[in-house]
Amino acid sequence: MSSMSYADMASASRSLRSAFSAVAAVPQPTIAAVTGYALGGGLELAMCCDFRVMGDNAKVGQPEIALGIIPGAGGTQRLPRLVGPARAKDLIFSGRFVDAAEALTIGLVDKVCAPDAVYEEAVSWARALAKGPRIALQAAKAAIDTGLEVDLATGLEIERAHFAALFATEDQRIGMESFLANGPGQAEFTGR
Repeated sequence: MSSMSYADMASASRSLRSAFSAVAAVPQPTIAAVTGYALGGGLELAMCCDFRVMGDNAKVGQPEIALGIIPGAGGTQRLPRLVGPARAKDLIFSGRFVDAAEALTIGLVDKVCAPDAVYEEAVSWARALAKGPRIALQAAKAAIDTGLEVDLATGLEIERAHFAALFATEDQRIGMESFLANGPGQAEFTGR
């Protein structure tokens, strides 16, 4: 990257943003498994996911400032949405690395476990989510993500539209019938 010109980086950064935005736009819940170091683009990619599982010996950060640049693949936008603007500014302005304990405390990651258990923890979480009502999970993700980009009144309308639309699904019928007959958490959804 050090030899790239402004024109080169203007083009490359559009492609990178597009690729990372595609990960963020996956309609199903996504989970990043972080081991070792996730610095700069690695952390930016992890922040595109809905959840992050991190090894207890891993480190994350946005060290671009030490290179005379800023995060260029979503770090200045996704990090403040996860940890708040003051914490994001601390991490971006200083370029410091964050260990797993701090990352969990500030809300940058959602679970911390032993490094050799990270992948299995992420897969286990994904399997549990996959058993849920696929269309409702997609609707919830869309309502949250889209709602964060608009004012509250518009966000509430987005939520209402998704909520009402789910009453046209088989999973809604299955879920409510199962709840009445068997209590919560017993439904076997079809994804329709």
